[in-house]
Amino acid sequence: MVVLSSMAIASASPIASSQISQPDIVQEHWYHSYATLTLDLNAWADEHPEIVNLLVVGQTELGRNLWMLQISDWSTGDLKPDGTNKEVVYIDGGHHGNEHLGTELAFLTAEHYIEGWADGEQDIIDFLSKTELHILIMLNADGNDFDTRWNVNQVDLNRNYDHYWNTCPTTQPGTSAFSESETLANSIYMNTEVPDADLYVTMHTGVWIILYPWGKWPEQPSDWELYHSIRDDVNSDISDIPIRNANQGLYPNCGTSRDYGYGVMGYPTFTFETDDEQFLLGTIEPLSQRLDEELEVMKYLIDNVWFWRARLVVNSLLVDGQSVEIEVTNHGRASTANVTLNFISEDGGVWMPRIDGPDGISCEADDLGFNYSMPGCGFGVNATNSTIVTLDYGDAPISVENGDFILVYQKRVIDSSAWVSEPVNETSIEFISTNKRALSSPSVILCMFCILFAAFKGRDDSK
Repeated sequence: MVVLSSMAIASASPIASSQISQPDIVQEHWYHSYATLTLDLNAWADEHPEIVNLLVVGQTELGRNLWMLQISDWSTGDLKPDGTNKEVVYIDGGHHGNEHLGTELAFLTAEHYIEGWADGEQDIIDFLSKTELHILIMLNADGNDFDTRWNVNQVDLNRNYDHYWNTCPTTQPGTSAFSESETLANSIYMNTEVPDADLYVTMHTGVWIILYPWGKWPEQPSDWELYHSIRDDVNSDISDIPIRNANQGLYPNCGTSRDYGYGVMGYPTFTFETDDEQFLLGTIEPLSQRLDEELEVMKYLIDNVWFWRARLVVNSLLVDGQSVEIEVTNHGRASTANVTLNFISEDGGVWMPRIDGPDGISCEADDLGFNYSMPGCGFGVNATNSTIVTLDYGDAPISVENGDFILVYQKRVIDSSAWVSEPVNETSIEFISTNKRALSSPSVILCMFCILFAAFKGRDDSK
């Protein structure tokens, strides 16, 4: 009765329903409207400017703001304390306006990191010093307030993305890919602000399941090792929630943000579906308790984001004339293919290993340079594994220490994944000098002369 009374009072007006300065009973039982979410997000930005940036990244079809939370320790910008780039996590909720528990899971995820930092929790302080969270909690604000799946144009926003748009049995995908302002804004943010994110989770409500690509096909995605390792970890240690390929785990679906994120952007992506036992205005069970297990899964995915790509470390690099032997270990959970090692000489010249591609096709081309993405050009390193290869650099000037070695590889196997270039630590490099292999030519000649001279001299003494 107390809960229902509080909900009735809160529903009297948008301002009254604000979570700000309201008793926990309201915060824990009342689903967000656009108005209450706007107030909550602005309060976070006002109270914690050191870690919270609040941006408007677009509008709904009815002109409501699309609020983007950027959460990190911004004292070092987008760099970690060691000067390297921070890991990036992208989350959105509320594609379907009536899937309130998915929207609330996105809100609780943001709340966990903001309040943890405010409470001085050292693990979260350390985490935010090296990671950025970008969270768009309510994409379909119009549908949320009307309590409908669709946006105001009666379009299913999660069928409106430009990845095999309208090629599956579906309803209301829109007139074209990105025909709706909400999905267009979301895609622009992906491409301009978080193009190299190492995790993307989109929140929904319906069937208690976590889905990974593909929705269009039943086949496993290229990075199946990564998805299977995450599934095994979650099911072993956190939750028995099913984690499956979307086509097999739910039904064929195309034009989704999940498959766009993986197939076009190259992110590792998940659709997180909470169950559909939700009420129109709120929940009897406290939300933090209702979604506690789901939040634990989210914390696992976010806190371990460093592993959701290939992470190559050069153990040793041995230069022997124009031949280079390199040993590489992959500390990440994703495999990578077509790794190559470039040598940058002091004069700026770029030297690449001489590799013949498949079917006699050269991996080098005058107009394109080195074809990194061609299968067979370069070498692969499996997830959590090591490999040793020998590379031939022809007439490259690498016999002396006069340049830098750069390791170039793709973060994941999927073709759309980002490439990275990382310098090889000088402490891993060893040059074999000629006197370690054999005597140089002048020394050989001199020795032969001495041997012959000694032989003839010995004959004279014997007479």
